[in-house]
Amino acid sequence: MSKPVLVVGGGISGITIACEIADVGKEVILIERESYLGGNVMKMNNYFPKLCPPSCGLEINFRRIRQNSRITVKTETIIKTIEGQKGNFRITLQREPEYVNDRCTACGECEKVCPYDDRPDEFNQYLNATKCIFLPHEMSFPYRYAIDGIYCAKEECGKCAEVCPHNAINLKAEVVESVVEASSIVFATGWMPYFADTIENYNSGLAENIVTNVEMERLLAPNGPGNGKVCRPTDQKEPTQIIFVQCAGSRDENNLPYCSAVCCSASLKQALSFREKYPNAGVKIFYIDLRVAGRNEDFLVKVQSDPGIELIKGKVGKITEDKVTGNLFVEAEDIMSGRKIRDEAELVVLATGIMPSIIINTRLNRDQSGFLSSGQQESIYVAGCAKKPMDVASSLKDATGVALKAIQSTL
Repeated sequence: MSKPVLVVGGGISGITIACEIADVGKEVILIERESYLGGNVMKMNNYFPKLCPPSCGLEINFRRIRQNSRITVKTETIIKTIEGQKGNFRITLQREPEYVNDRCTACGECEKVCPYDDRPDEFNQYLNATKCIFLPHEMSFPYRYAIDGIYCAKEECGKCAEVCPHNAINLKAEVVESVVEASSIVFATGWMPYFADTIENYNSGLAENIVTNVEMERLLAPNGPGNGKVCRPTDQKEPTQIIFVQCAGSRDENNLPYCSAVCCSASLKQALSFREKYPNAGVKIFYIDLRVAGRNEDFLVKVQSDPGIELIKGKVGKITEDKVTGNLFVEAEDIMSGRKIRDEAELVVLATGIMPSIIINTRLNRDQSGFLSSGQQESIYVAGCAKKPMDVASSLKDATGVALKAIQSTL
């Protein structure tokens, strides 16, 4: 039982679990498939309940990780196999090639000479492109550059390695497997947005000025592709009228049959943020039911009192595009008046739901919606949005409870 706890997923839930377990004296191995910690929260403009920027809560936890030698962080790492049982798990890990090692100081000399600048930027929801060697974002942890092995020419180019003053780049790096032992395992693998282009009547994927709620979050963010300036993808024009479409694919038997719990609050937050940036712009929100809980009721009241925001109870049935202007026409039935309406907007935001991240080799069951369920697996736990949709505050509470269970299982 003296073996470490393995935490899978370096989002806010996984980080919280790792810090809480390490703080009571247990060794922790924290693995993350991306090149940085922070998960989806790190990509947000701000989050509930205090509308804090991601740096607010994550910076503190990053400091906790740096100061606690009991936490071992392995990025760009996934699980290949799990063997054993409670107190004696044997896990094979697979790490992607470590092209940039921990000698990197993020000086940026490598990025300056990289001739390739067509790598889709995952951090910014693919709304822009980066060089093949890149710093994921300004608060990256670990704070070092990464190389995208798919887009990089590696040794055929080699310019980044030539100019690196610290010999931190190895373009010959290969996939490495390692074996670790653990007393218990926690899956905090988070969520991913639903695929908007599968919602046929919403024209997503064909009309460029339709964005999803996660893309809107990056457009609003000061470190986003527009540095906080919200621009239409087609012409980089700042919109004066936008429409939010709630339950885009959610509560729909053909897509996601469940409510994702956070979409309404997120749209209210984004509508207020947009109005703060553009006080002369107009916002309309089409919804089936507005579901906000606890302190988020305050946001609903604030939105309702904003003269520039109109709430319309009615499910959107169709979105079409004006091929000349790029504007969009949203068709819905206004439930309160009983009439059909057709509103024009320069930008449409689809509040797509959330679904569990794709992950294999868990030894866990999944419920009918695909979320992980620990079931009868002793000493293998699930936390945060890996088990069900929840907001940041709920994820933190859940993560703390799961950390306690993981600690108790090792006693």
